[in-house]
Parts: sequence; C-alpha cells; structure tokens
Amino acid sequence: MLATRIYLQQTRADDLQPAKEPAFDVSIVRSEEPSPEFHRYLYTAVGGDWYWSKRLRWTWQEWQDFLTTSGHETWVSWVRGTPVGYVLMIPGDGEVEIRDFGLVPSFIGQGLGGHLLTFALRRAWEIAGTSRVWLHTCTLDGPHALANYQARGLSVYHTEEMYEDDGPPPGPWPGASRPSPA
Repeated sequence: MLATRIYLQQTRADDLQPAKEPAFDVSIVRSEEPSPEFHRYLYTAVGGDWYWSKRLRWTWQEWQDFLTTSGHETWVSWVRGTPVGYVLMIPGDGEVEIRDFGLVPSFIGQGLGGHLLTFALRRAWEIAGTSRVWLHTCTLDGPHALANYQARGLSVYHTEEMYEDDGPPPGPWPGASRPSPA
C-alpha cells in the first residue's frame, strides 16, 4: 500500500503550543524497568490499527536489547489505573526522536493525545543539550495524528512516499474481531 511519510520537528522549546488539560485525572508515569512484555503490549495496543507491525516479529531478546539502549525513555499515560497511551523517546547528539506515540483506540477523541504530546515535548526539551525534537508519521497512522503534531507546534520539514507491504493492520491481537477506530 502506498503511503506518505511526514517528518516533523521543533527547533525551539518556545514553539510548543500546549494542549488543554483533560477534564479528568490523568497521570503520566515513566516506565523505568525494561519489560519486553509490557512494551510489546503498548506497541500493539496503540499501533495495531495503524500498520505498526515491524516489531511484532521481534524476539523477547530483541525487545530487551532495544529497551536497554542508553537514554530511551518510555512514558505511559494512565486514566483510573488503565494505560491509555504512551510515548517512547530516544535522545542523542542534541536531538530527541519521538519514536512511538499514540493512544489506545478506545481513548482517542478525549483530548488525551494533545495532553500526552504536550508532556512529551516538554520532557524532550528538558533533556540537556536538546536542540531539536523530531518524529515522523504517515498517512496510515491515526486520522488525527498529523493535526495534533502541528497543533502542538511541530512543523513539517520533509515528506516521502513509502510502500507498506505487511498486509492489513494486525489489530490489537489476532482474532480480536472488534471494529477499527474511525
């Protein structure tokens, strides 16, 4: 399937446009223990409807190696004890890449994505030496992803065509048989 990959960045902390606070209690907690099982859950729960499938083939050891790479930060958003989304950031050489970002589909549309992205961008700028924060999305990601990134002050700096050949999105787990999010 042909898609467009869109790269966005912030080059100044002052570019951040914070989202409104959610109308209910949300906590964002750093996942400090490398847990391949938990991180694979997050990856699948958030990305299963959006063609996030590359890491599904990873072994437990590949996940462990990825998660123990120096500097990785995973922050999980929680509502009433339930994980509703996460962000995985990778700092290096004065830049912070937001590698994974998103919400569990049943929590989309409640203002949680803007709140989590605001938190992530603030945290990225707190990392010593940061001069740029960047990420990429694509036209196969959630329908509100690009608008959320731009509303928080990220600007497009590059686009490219890509081909996704992994078949249909796997969903949250094989056989889940639930409707995909709009």
